[in-house]
Amino acid sequence: MADPAAANSDDIDDVIAALICLMGALNNPRQDDVLLREAGVSLDRSLFPLVARLGALGAMGVAQLADHAGRDHTTISRQLGVLEAAGLVERRTQTDDRRVREATLTAEGRRVDRRLAAARRRLVGLLLVDWSAEERGAFSRLARKFVAGMTRARDANRGKER
Repeated sequence: MADPAAANSDDIDDVIAALICLMGALNNPRQDDVLLREAGVSLDRSLFPLVARLGALGAMGVAQLADHAGRDHTTISRQLGVLEAAGLVERRTQTDDRRVREATLTAEGRRVDRRLAAARRRLVGLLLVDWSAEERGAFSRLARKFVAGMTRARDANRGKER
């Protein structure tokens, strides 16, 4: 494993600054409004990430969905109730473990997920219109590498919290 102290601190500061800018842009509520408007979907902005995760990853229990969403399980459970009342999600007993209830998208939930995904592709496509295929590939590869490193570090530190 490479020595983190050997990394150039200016390079690390540049990466941190870029990440702060990226997170600010991605977490901006107005950006969510743009996506929802582009998709023609009327949904609370706090709920559509759950629809997207269930669409991408399939049925899962509340604890697993909370882990993926970075939220606590009580918040996720409440939000799933709202999605269930809207007819976008159904909760059922998991087949391999009858103690676990999992959430899955309904037919309407899958339709909303497809509309959000198509809108996301259009909007990101506009942002990347002047990027070369090599730049897009490098960005995707490096972002995945960064997330994998964060996941490894998080998992290695799990249980070490006070």
